[in-house]
Amino acid sequence: MKIIHILFHFTVFSFTVSYASINDFCVADLKAPNTPSGYACKPLASVTSDDFSFHGLVAANTNNSFKIGVATATVTNFPALNGLGISALRIDLDQDGLAPMHTHPDATELLSVVKGEITAGFLTPTSFYSKVLKSGDVFVFPQGMLHFAVNSGKGKATAFGAFSSENPTTHILDVLLFGNKLPSGLVSQTTLLDLAQVKKLKAKFGGSR
Repeated sequence: MKIIHILFHFTVFSFTVSYASINDFCVADLKAPNTPSGYACKPLASVTSDDFSFHGLVAANTNNSFKIGVATATVTNFPALNGLGISALRIDLDQDGLAPMHTHPDATELLSVVKGEITAGFLTPTSFYSKVLKSGDVFVFPQGMLHFAVNSGKGKATAFGAFSSENPTTHILDVLLFGNKLPSGLVSQTTLLDLAQVKKLKAKFGGSR
C-alpha cells in the first residue's frame, strides 16, 4: 500500500511540474497546446538570443473608461517566460485614471511606480491596506486579493509590475458585474445598487440590460 501512495504522488508531480523546471529553460512552442505543465518547448536548435528579450512594454492607449493603458509581457507574447512563474506589465494612468477593483486569482503582483503619484491598495474581509506611492516606491498585492490603483497626483503616472505567474488571470469587478448577460434586476438585487444605475453601467460596459 505504501508503494502505491509513493507512485500516486510521483504521478501527480510528474503532471504538474513545468517543462522549465526540468530544463534550464523552455521557450514556449505556442503552436502546441497549453497544458498544466505549460507549453511544450521550442526545439533548442531554433532558440536564439532574441527569444529572451521583449520590446512591448511601451505606453498603451489610455482612451477608455478608466483612463488606463496596459501593456503586458506574458508567455503568450513572450514565450521565454514559459514555466518560469513570472511575467510583467506596464500601466500608464492619465490624470484621474485608475486600475479598477480586480483580482489575480493565480498570482501575487508587485507594483513599482516610476512616474507621478499612485494610490494603491487591497481589501480583505475585515480590513483594507492602502498607500500613496511615488517614484521609486513599491507595493505588493497578495495573490487573490481584490485591489486597485488610482492616479492621485497631477499629470500622468506610470508604473511597472511583476507577477508570480507567466500567464496571470485578471478578473475586473466592474466588467464581471456590468459586462454580462445577467439580468439587471438580479444585479441590482444582489448588489443593492439602484436598478437605473445598473442599467447605466451595463450600457457603459457592454452588458445586456
